[in-house]
Amino acid sequence: MKNRILLRNEVDEKRTWDLSAIYLSEEEAQEAVKELRVLTEKIVSEYKGNLINAENINTCLDEMRKVNVLSGLISSYRFLAVSVDMTDNENQSKSMEASNLLSNVKSQLSFVEGEILENDESVIEKAMEESEENRHFLEDLLREKPYALTIEVEKALATLSPVMNSPMSIYNKAKLQDMDFGTFEVDGKEYPLSFVLFENHYDYDNDMKVRRAAFDAFSRKLKDYENTVAGVYQTQVQKEKAMADLKGFDSVIDYLLFDQKVTREMYDRQIDVIYEELAPHMRKYARLLKKIHGIDKMSFNDLKLSVDPTYEPPITVEESKAYVKDGLKIMGEEYTEMIERSFKERWIDFVQNKGKSTGAFCSSPYGRHPFILISWTERMREVFVLAHELGHAGHFYLSQQNQNIFNSRPSLYFIEAPSTMNEMIMANYLLKQNEEKRFRRWVLSSMISRTYYHNFVTHMLEAHYQREVYKIIDAGGSVHAKKLNELKRETLEKFWGEEVEINPGAENTWMRQQHYYKGLYPYTYSAGLTIATEVSKRILREGEVAVEDWKNVLKTGGKMDPVELAAMAKVDITTDQPLKNTIAYIGEIIDEIEKLTEELGDHL
Repeated sequence: MKNRILLRNEVDEKRTWDLSAIYLSEEEAQEAVKELRVLTEKIVSEYKGNLINAENINTCLDEMRKVNVLSGLISSYRFLAVSVDMTDNENQSKSMEASNLLSNVKSQLSFVEGEILENDESVIEKAMEESEENRHFLEDLLREKPYALTIEVEKALATLSPVMNSPMSIYNKAKLQDMDFGTFEVDGKEYPLSFVLFENHYDYDNDMKVRRAAFDAFSRKLKDYENTVAGVYQTQVQKEKAMADLKGFDSVIDYLLFDQKVTREMYDRQIDVIYEELAPHMRKYARLLKKIHGIDKMSFNDLKLSVDPTYEPPITVEESKAYVKDGLKIMGEEYTEMIERSFKERWIDFVQNKGKSTGAFCSSPYGRHPFILISWTERMREVFVLAHELGHAGHFYLSQQNQNIFNSRPSLYFIEAPSTMNEMIMANYLLKQNEEKRFRRWVLSSMISRTYYHNFVTHMLEAHYQREVYKIIDAGGSVHAKKLNELKRETLEKFWGEEVEINPGAENTWMRQQHYYKGLYPYTYSAGLTIATEVSKRILREGEVAVEDWKNVLKTGGKMDPVELAAMAKVDITTDQPLKNTIAYIGEIIDEIEKLTEELGDHL
């Protein structure tokens, strides 16, 4: 463990991403801003008041695709610069300038969708017949017609978008700029502490004293900010409630699900079935960890312990490249070349530094290549994280090569399927490389502690808690720190039962995740992994045929809804069977881990 958290200007540049792939210089970025302004003015002057026939609608939308590409590049260039160092005030200012610019563009062009919808449906249908490029966009627009607001109201909302999107920005400033976690001490030794250090190191530390001292220090700092963060979150959910009411939806949840093209039944089923049926399996897993580590009483911050922590091999960034290339080569030559490029051309930001966003993500600006953020800890589990983010990268790499910008992005419900699929492919690859029992147990336990715990447990519990918040908001109520803590604690206690003590500080974990500022995002992780689990098992059975089906799904982008995309891969998500199959599979893995542990004896 380093004695001090590095500043951004102190890290190894070779391990950072290279944003010059978007714009070579600040001057080039400013030229793009000018180009966007000119294009916006052109659309306003030529099409405002003239979107009255199919020809004008399509030529206008052709120009709008160019606007969307430019807007995405400018936004990504500024966002990615800020995400690696929230303490950089200059980049913060540039990011805000970009946000204001894009808000202004959105406001000026808000007439486009409104004017198109003022036409008789026959005009829109004619436009769809005459342009395959714009067909899907127009189909989606017609779907939104019952909830569309007037052109004037839509323009006002577009103008206010920086203000309306501010809760997540404020949250991240509090989390990554204002919260100074300082250090904590164990047995006379001082340890540095930050969001990244806690979530990537101490949360997994095999030394109980260090792990629990870090959790206590981390939780105390979160609690110092709980009222502020609760106020920001309250603003977020009340904004969503106001939008739901304005557009005539019955609830916030229905409003947020509309864009995902998912039914309320699918959403509720994903949460309820996992919450009830996965709990017994995970409690069994908690009992196994308790026995292996000799813990008297399992607590919340013991749950990320490894089954065999002394066995997890360290791994460098360079070594990870060989693993992911070999593991994912089943996806074909084009996919493997993408992975090679991601390392060679610095698509990935590996370093740890003060002010860097926590967790990992992939951003894929249309017309360029994807960018991946990760904080490398030299633990083997990072290979799964990297494979996950490369799953997003590969998805949009293929989608953008085969779809225009209107059609390239699928429903949020489906977005985590390609990423979690890569984790499953990596696990299956590793299991074939070595038949030794201890290695097999390590891979299987990594699947539980990393792939399934993160996506099927952590995010599902977030979703369960989030749904309770929206129930309160829909009923006309409000939330504050005390109530949010109560909801989170209740969600955790009911799931883990008597097996795990939800120790003080666990209730504040709602403060750790920015997904709550992205609508109904948390539940989609388990939805995606359900699809991925079914498809990965099919690949093991059928090989190349199943792989080709999956690649065709990736290439389809957003031209189909989640049910249709899953069906392309031979998975029927209109029923609960894939979900039940996945839960049963998790149970089988835990049973095998327990069996292997008995056969191996104690390795700790």
